[in-house]
Amino acid sequence: MRIGLFGLIYLLVGVVVALTNGYNSVAGVSEVISLVAAVVLWPAIFFGVDLHVPPITT
Repeated sequence: MRIGLFGLIYLLVGVVVALTNGYNSVAGVSEVISLVAAVVLWPAIFFGVDLHVPPITT
């Protein structure tokens, strides 16, 4: 699978946006899911969408 220059820039911007908006904790599964969702869906953060996943309890 090849990622183009646009894809690489998109993911790098997503990482920066996610980390600057509080998606920097990876203490559990729900935090990791939130971080991945924030990186991929970073434009939604600018529209006020909260991508934090509630804690997963077993």
